Amino acid sequence: MLPALPPHGQIRRLTLNGAAGTVGRCRDHTRQALHDWGWLPTGDPDQQARADDVLLVVSELVTNACRHAGGPEQLIVQATERSLRIDVLDGLATPPQPRLPHSPGRIGGHGLHTVALLASRWGSTPQGEGLGKTVWAEFDVPAA
Repeated sequence: MLPALPPHGQIRRLTLNGAAGTVGRCRDHTRQALHDWGWLPTGDPDQQARADDVLLVVSELVTNACRHAGGPEQLIVQATERSLRIDVLDGLATPPQPRLPHSPGRIGGHGLHTVALLASRWGSTPQGEGLGKTVWAEFDVPAA
C-alpha cells in the first residue's frame, strides 16, 4: 500500500521536448514521485527492489521511445492504493515489438523483455488516427 497517497490516488506528468538527458529526467521525476508517495527512502529490501524495478522500467520505456519512436512526448506516473502505472507517450503509432526470438546472449534488444519480467502487466494503446501511442507498464502494490 502506498501510505502517502490521497484516497483517489495521484498522477504526475512530465512533458518532454526531446532535450538531451531525457532518460535521466524521467527517472528523476519518477524517483521524486516515489519519494513523495512514501516508497523511498525505505529500509525494507522488498520495497527497495520494487522501487528499483519501477525506475528500471521507466528507463527502458523511455529509451525505447528515444530509439524507435522519435523520442517520448510525455511521461505519466499514476499511483493508487493498489497499483502504480507508468505511461510513455510518443508520436509513432506503431506498437513496440519485443525482439524475437529473444536471445539473452545477444547485445541489445532486451528492453521490452525486461519490462515484461519486472512489471505486472505492460502493453501499448494507440492514441487514435495515427497520432501516436502510449506504452504503459503497471505494477501491483502488495497489501500492507
